[in-house]
Amino acid sequence: MSNKWIRKGDKVVVIAGNEKGQVANVLVRLGDRVKLEGLNIRKKHVKPKQRMQPGIVDMEAPLHISNVRLCNEEGKPVKVKVKFGKDGAKQLVYTKAGKETVYRDVKKKKD
Repeated sequence: MSNKWIRKGDKVVVIAGNEKGQVANVLVRLGDRVKLEGLNIRKKHVKPKQRMQPGIVDMEAPLHISNVRLCNEEGKPVKVKVKFGKDGAKQLVYTKAGKETVYRDVKKKKD
C-alpha cells in the first residue's frame, strides 16, 4: 500500500470523490485520513466562546487516505517505491520516462 508514505507537506492528487483531479498539499495526517489545503471545504456553525467569534466558519474536512495519491510536479499521480541511495539513506523513488526520479528522503522514526 503506497498510501503509508503520505505525510504532512506532500503534494497529492485526489483520485475519488467530489474533488477528483484536484492537486493540493497535505496539511495534517490523522491516522487513515488527511486534511488537504483548500479542498473538501465544509461549513461549521460555531457557538460564541471567549476566544472565537460566533457564526459560520469554513473549514477543511479530512479525506480518507485511499482517495489521494502522491503526485509529481505536473500533478500526475505516481507510484513510489523505496530504494536506498548511495549514502545508504532510504528514498522514495518513482519512474518517469524510464528514469528513476527521487521524490523525497524517508526519515526514520525516533524510538
